[in-house]
Amino acid sequence: MTLHLALVGKDVSASESPRIHRFLLSGWGVGCRYECLSVPSEQFSAVLPALFETDGFNVTIPYKERIVPYVRLLGDAGRFGSVNTVLPRERAGYNTDGLGFLLMLGAAGVDPKGKRALVLGAGGAGKSCIGALLGAGAEVFAYEKDPSRMQAAADRFHDVHPLTAVPSAPYDLIVNCTGIGMHDTVGQTPLCRTDRGEVGAEQLLEGCSLAVDLIYTPAESAFLRAARARGIPALNGASMLFYQAYAADCLFLGRQSDSEEAHKFYRNYLGSTVGE
Repeated sequence: MTLHLALVGKDVSASESPRIHRFLLSGWGVGCRYECLSVPSEQFSAVLPALFETDGFNVTIPYKERIVPYVRLLGDAGRFGSVNTVLPRERAGYNTDGLGFLLMLGAAGVDPKGKRALVLGAGGAGKSCIGALLGAGAEVFAYEKDPSRMQAAADRFHDVHPLTAVPSAPYDLIVNCTGIGMHDTVGQTPLCRTDRGEVGAEQLLEGCSLAVDLIYTPAESAFLRAARARGIPALNGASMLFYQAYAADCLFLGRQSDSEEAHKFYRNYLGSTVGE
């Protein structure tokens, strides 16, 4: 059995997804042909017919919300309002980012319950993290520079605390979901504006117990570098990428996901990449 899978995003040229999916599926004795499609915004709709001919496809920045009208929302996709996994035959859209995010925190020994968490960004990835953290019992604050996007997230998650600016305040966990720090923004950190009483990332990190950046290329973003310079534990999104892929592959195969199996796969994956 060989699956034809794909990933669509604005720039997925350096994605680790093909390797991860091939590794996971080979563990179940399944072959995989995995394509990466970097698609400009104006061409997104045009590539969808071909994607719906595959056995399954994944969606990443910035199309996790744009794909929504084309699929039935199932599982967390309906709760989060964004999709990262599509089963074409069922025309079904799922979101495995929330589960991947919580598995990443669990692997790092972090329990969000009772924690004060700040999520930067309320796009597709941001909403997934907001929803996952709320579901895990955290008190969640969120900031998004686009007021309409922030309002949409607040309307969806009534328990979130929406911020119009980010003042200096103690947070146990800060998660960067903005994408600032990758591609053409490498070296930049979120929250550079100070004209509205906001603080920069460096000041914001004071008192933080864990800094998380969903970016995994580069492996250490400027945001995480600023955290480590202050002795704050820092975690990039590499393991989340693996865990959300694991959950997606379970959907493609009709398998039930299992956290212990996921952690075992990830340990084996890390072992397979040692020395490369």
